[in-house]
Amino acid sequence: MRRGIALVGLALLLVIGGILAFTSPPRLLSLYDWAAGGGDGAHQVAQGVPFGSHGQTLDIWAPAGAPAGKLPVVIFWYGGGWAKGDRAAYAFAGRALANEGFLVVIPDYRKVPQVRFPAFLEDGAEAVAWTHDNITAHGGDPQPIAFMGHSAGAYVAVMLALDTQWLTAAGVDPAITKAAVGLSGPYDFYPFDKPRSIAAMGQWPRPVETQPIEYARKDAPPLLLATSEGDTTVRPKNANNLAAKLRDLGAPVTVENYGPLDHEEVVMALSRPYRAKGPVLADSVAFLRAHLAVGGK
Repeated sequence: MRRGIALVGLALLLVIGGILAFTSPPRLLSLYDWAAGGGDGAHQVAQGVPFGSHGQTLDIWAPAGAPAGKLPVVIFWYGGGWAKGDRAAYAFAGRALANEGFLVVIPDYRKVPQVRFPAFLEDGAEAVAWTHDNITAHGGDPQPIAFMGHSAGAYVAVMLALDTQWLTAAGVDPAITKAAVGLSGPYDFYPFDKPRSIAAMGQWPRPVETQPIEYARKDAPPLLLATSEGDTTVRPKNANNLAAKLRDLGAPVTVENYGPLDHEEVVMALSRPYRAKGPVLADSVAFLRAHLAVGGK
């Protein structure tokens, strides 16, 4: 009954308030996901939890009725060109992963133009530090932890996995990072040729230091890099170039190409309404389970 009412309300929202689809598509998608039953196996166990040194906050999603014990933990960073986005709008991603048995942390981070590189990496590292120190109280296993993100969030996830200086500076042993999943992320994009990357990275005096590909190493944690031929925002060369360098070094890396999906459709495929677009969730979950050494749902 409740879901039927929600679906009717959502339809009215789309017709009467359609402009919202342009101002906050992820929020609308999260509402649609909830109305379609995306939250049936998950619940939010914490909301707006403060962390770090700059007023950041985070949300935590857990499987509904999870058995006693420590759940495997995934930290998910959302995208938005380092300039927009918020944790609440990505509830659909938290629910999708929680439904598969993970405890999911979705942190906020500071944005351009208030900050530039490397502030969002520092915030990401502080989210990892908070998770390691506090997640046991919410039913999670503080070690190991996996990272995941989309677009600019994939940049944060992969950069933190490869360049150990940020976790070390936050007081975290980089060895707790057991895997990372990057969905449609930029990893090899210098020289900067787009307004978003210029605004976020262009002021750094040594621009190559902003590039995840520069930190590829043999002992990197396993990476799953998702891309798609239809992505004209972050082109497949980013995933392909990073993967090629990691393979040359002997590091474990997997690339999944989702063909015609565009930049946004890759992350949309995590949601229940759009899951048929491609096996993004299934591939990510299989990878995370394998490397966090957890069983099936």
